[in-house]
Amino acid sequence: MHSDRKHNNIFRSALKEEITKRQHEKLTHMKKIIVTINRECGSGGGTIATLLGQKLNMKVYGRHLLESVAKEYGITMEEMDSIKAQKTSWWDDFCRFYQQFGAASHTVGSDKPTPTSIFYAESRLLRALAEKESCIIVGRAGFHIFRDNPDAHHILITARRENRIARLASKYHMSPEEAARTIDRVDRERETFITTVAQTSRYDARNYNLCLDVSDLDINLLTDFLAENIRKVIA
Repeated sequence: MHSDRKHNNIFRSALKEEITKRQHEKLTHMKKIIVTINRECGSGGGTIATLLGQKLNMKVYGRHLLESVAKEYGITMEEMDSIKAQKTSWWDDFCRFYQQFGAASHTVGSDKPTPTSIFYAESRLLRALAEKESCIIVGRAGFHIFRDNPDAHHILITARRENRIARLASKYHMSPEEAARTIDRVDRERETFITTVAQTSRYDARNYNLCLDVSDLDINLLTDFLAENIRKVIA
């Protein structure tokens, strides 16, 4: 009896080891993909990205990436936001780019950052992260950075204005008027940034594989739907 139990334990251990090995091999050879999610302020796009990341066991990269970029330039997050909201001419950016590579003593922090230089810094980080594993990218002009990547899938999340105001007011304990002003400001800043660095509108449906108005959709059901279809792509 004791011998049978010992053999059974050995068998279970070997079986468990084999299953773990096959799961590891499957994960190792699994196709890497990039999901970019652009969203309107107050639409719930950030929440959708977080839930999708949990369902797919994929890392989600968003605003916190800016902290690394801000540290690189030696500026605060508030200063970073202000710079990204600016509209600079291509000639100013070209001159800064030329100076960056023409000055032997140049360091990143020695030149005043522009929306374009911030975009390049973020792009460098995102490409490095996407090389390592599948990931979800929230905002950051991801649809433009990975526009030529055949394994990238781009989603735009929108919602009706009244839904966005209600959601933002509830989430941040704002008055409807404050929420409306915040939405207008953030939308304007994001659009300015995208048109500056990508020469396109973030509302141009041609930039995406899927555009969704989520005003009347259940977010959990929506992320289940997205996760199921993304799994089919990965498999």
